[in-house]
Amino acid sequence: MHHPEVRAFFHEPSNTFSYVVWDSMGLQAAVIDAVLDYEAASGRSSHHAADEIVAFVQAQGLTVEWVIDTHVHADHLSAAPYVQSRLGGKLGIGEHIRTVQKTFGELFNVGSDFAPDGSQFDHLFADGERYMLGGIEAVALHTPGHTPACMTHVIGDAAFVGDTLFMPDYGTARCDFPGGDAGILYRSIQKIFALPAATRIFLCHDYKAAGRDAFAHETTVAAERAGNIHVHDGISEAEFVAMRTARDATLKMPQLILPAVQVNMRAGRFPPAESNGVRYLKIPLDAL
Repeated sequence: MHHPEVRAFFHEPSNTFSYVVWDSMGLQAAVIDAVLDYEAASGRSSHHAADEIVAFVQAQGLTVEWVIDTHVHADHLSAAPYVQSRLGGKLGIGEHIRTVQKTFGELFNVGSDFAPDGSQFDHLFADGERYMLGGIEAVALHTPGHTPACMTHVIGDAAFVGDTLFMPDYGTARCDFPGGDAGILYRSIQKIFALPAATRIFLCHDYKAAGRDAFAHETTVAAERAGNIHVHDGISEAEFVAMRTARDATLKMPQLILPAVQVNMRAGRFPPAESNGVRYLKIPLDAL
């Protein structure tokens, strides 16, 4: 199996890992889960984190074919359109983005100007869809549960799982967002666990489990199956659902969920400017 090159970029304010993955022979690349810097108190955005990715891609002489979000993130704003504007490539997300757009379009009362059909993206990946990154075979797997649109992208021997899994000592994604489902997440994880044991797993987040001093972003299917504290081999679906449901009941909403979702469902773009030339994000009250 092909072994693509992978470079991780860590955005500590949101505990997010973004990735550049590429074919070292032809230098074709994908950018996965790029982060837009956003200051909630001031409403200001900037591109410091994304510019690190842009500079790396340019220095390596890579050609970006894909700019992918693994799902509609609730904890950071996507920099996908900015990365595309600087480096090219097609914006991609899972085809079940339509479900997320419908749910949150209603929450934010976006009106008829917003089309909940995924057309804001260049490509909507279907479950099991195969594609190429240079000479490396890739497949998009639908792995919902955290959100309805979550995808895992398996590029050669590297799997980019979004929020579905964390490091073995930290566990799994929450399932209490609209459209989330712990039973579905369990079954999605089994799809990942069915990949070859040596498959490298690249995570979208890390929060440093108790007793661990350093952030981490890479593990393997074998390590997750053997040691994930929530879902290792031998844990039944019923056991997982009971654990996940109880744990989720104790969690607060992510700080940026309201700005993040209404931007990310638009492929990382802000809502259109109003008559005074200013763009606004909505904060629905007492709705989540």
